[in-house]
Amino acid sequence: MNAPAAGDLSHLDPNLNRELSLLAFNRRVLAQAEDPAIPLLERLRFLCIVSSNLDEFFEVRIASLLAQHQLKGNGALPLDLSATIERASLDARRLIERQYELLNTEILPSLADAGIHLLNRGKRNAAQRAWVKQYFDKEVRPLLTPVGLDPAHPFPRVINKSLNFIVELSGKDAFGRGTGIAIMKAPRVLPRVIRLPDELSDLPGACYCLLSSVIQAHIADLFAGREVLSYSQFRVTRNSDLWVDEEEVTNLRQALQSELHSRQYGFAVRLEVGRGCPPHLRDFLLRQFEIDHTRLFAVDGPVNVVRLLEIVNGPARPQLKFPPFTPGLPAKLAGHDIFAALDRQDVLLHHPFQSFQPVVDFIHQAALDPDVLAIKQTVYRAGMNSELMEALIAAAVSGKEVTVIVELMARFDEEVNINWAERLERAGAQVVYGVVGLKTHAKMALVMRRAGGVLRKYAHLGTGNYNPATAKHYTDFGLLTAEPGLTEEVNEVFLHLTSLGRPKQLEKLWLAPFSLHKQLIRAIRSEAETARAGGRGHIVAKMNSLTDESVIQALYAASGDGVKIELVVRGACSLRPGVKGLSENIMVRSVVGRFLEHSRVFYFRSGGAGEVWLSSADWMNRNLFRRIEVAFPVRAPALKRRVLREGLQPYLKDNVDAWDLGPDGQYRLRKPRAGQAQYSAQRALATLLGQPGATPP
Repeated sequence: MNAPAAGDLSHLDPNLNRELSLLAFNRRVLAQAEDPAIPLLERLRFLCIVSSNLDEFFEVRIASLLAQHQLKGNGALPLDLSATIERASLDARRLIERQYELLNTEILPSLADAGIHLLNRGKRNAAQRAWVKQYFDKEVRPLLTPVGLDPAHPFPRVINKSLNFIVELSGKDAFGRGTGIAIMKAPRVLPRVIRLPDELSDLPGACYCLLSSVIQAHIADLFAGREVLSYSQFRVTRNSDLWVDEEEVTNLRQALQSELHSRQYGFAVRLEVGRGCPPHLRDFLLRQFEIDHTRLFAVDGPVNVVRLLEIVNGPARPQLKFPPFTPGLPAKLAGHDIFAALDRQDVLLHHPFQSFQPVVDFIHQAALDPDVLAIKQTVYRAGMNSELMEALIAAAVSGKEVTVIVELMARFDEEVNINWAERLERAGAQVVYGVVGLKTHAKMALVMRRAGGVLRKYAHLGTGNYNPATAKHYTDFGLLTAEPGLTEEVNEVFLHLTSLGRPKQLEKLWLAPFSLHKQLIRAIRSEAETARAGGRGHIVAKMNSLTDESVIQALYAASGDGVKIELVVRGACSLRPGVKGLSENIMVRSVVGRFLEHSRVFYFRSGGAGEVWLSSADWMNRNLFRRIEVAFPVRAPALKRRVLREGLQPYLKDNVDAWDLGPDGQYRLRKPRAGQAQYSAQRALATLLGQPGATPP
């Protein structure tokens, strides 16, 4: 390859490199769906995850690039931006083609062999066809509203990511006019996957069909007296970023509530049609949505693969899924008073290998404890049904001082967070919406308790969201502590976020956007200074994304000085490791397994002292400069060793789920060397931390 010169960041196209890195991550997820060693329904789940990720890629990432250049009149996109979007779309096209090939040639046939049949109309027997006809007439047809296009019936508004049909008709309508095209929306209230009655089947197992197949089988019934010449399902993806004028808005919640509906009708960024859609109908739809042909995707199957999750989550078939895993519980907390336990020592939790329940219990016990005076917490993604949020509401109702910083701009969780904010306010809690223009992404909870006449503070700091549901599937660390210096600084951060005053100088926490970036660069340069002086510099870090150019430049410089740098970056990575004269001492690995790798762990050798930090922040420009983020130290020697033993070292040893990033920007699956045993970090951690007798993933 033509390696960039030392210190040269020209290969870091700030748009293209990030977008291609995100698509590369989805290729690694797709590899899970390709792996025959993974249970069949889990392979289908990974396939659905790819579709969900691609939806967000277009409605957020590609939409963001397009929004950088607001089209006026016939103005064209700048060549560099157009080339970036075209290249990203080309990579996405290759990924999608492989996705549908895998679905049609491997996964669906294998599911049929296992007794799960997805039947199109050609494969349904006579009894099933009769049942589908009856279902269509009673449940579907009454909800359909085909719109024949003419001057009085313009092209209807199409909701983001909804299922629709375009139909081409011959002849004239009932009024003698030659309206040749009709558009029809699929009812959103109906299931997209329908299970056929078992007694009608001549196949073993369960039979399903798609709503799109039901509609297509009877589409001619909707146009009496007309011949259906051609038709196709289609789906449009729209820009889903919410925008509010931060200088003019006076109430962020009200402004967002008015914007939420408009998200469904943002400008169009992608069009998906069935493979058999005639070219002239594709072109017609492209003109209607003003989408470039490079963002047209003709797919060989359902336009929304995510809907197949209904099969994955259907009747239990344990032999086709990962074995159930029961997370462990720290012995020091089992059956004990949490506050008494924290008075003795800090507690480190590693999810999902250890249960998230102690975090819920921490807030729940605080809500019930008469000695607790106040609770403060940040909320980014709490989920629709949250025992933890209910505990905060109960605490407020009981008269405790409850302060909750709710991030209303958490993408796709805005409506849920607004609902929680309203309920908390009605209960008497003080609700603050963070800092306008800076998402509050820090994960912090603080409890103030008076016992024996002494006011003590207890805190939880984490790398992941306060969401018990996702905590079962995301790897994250959490620290429960009563250490006075650390809990006092947590309180200072809360005071800063509510009062909007300048934060005091923090000695223990790194706070973005104020000190986290500076301290991170300082720590990297400190390792470089050690190496230049003839010592041993070493950095090991795990995160979701690495795209900030200033951090990458500092890592390149440290590599040149001889610092050994080992990075575990799950998703987008704009750094190129192993480039001669630039990054020879840097290794980058991505681990993709059953659980989503989400924890952020930073280790700096620091002259042998070994600094260990956990954080809510990735090494991205947005996290370091445009969000409220916290990095916190792990100081207790035993806990520090645990973080290294569980959060970093296993991922450096992994040769099952790990992908190595090469200097050419390509990821290659790491495999055991000759004579080397297989080692999966996630399986090892499940065995180490899960409940005794639990089956590892």
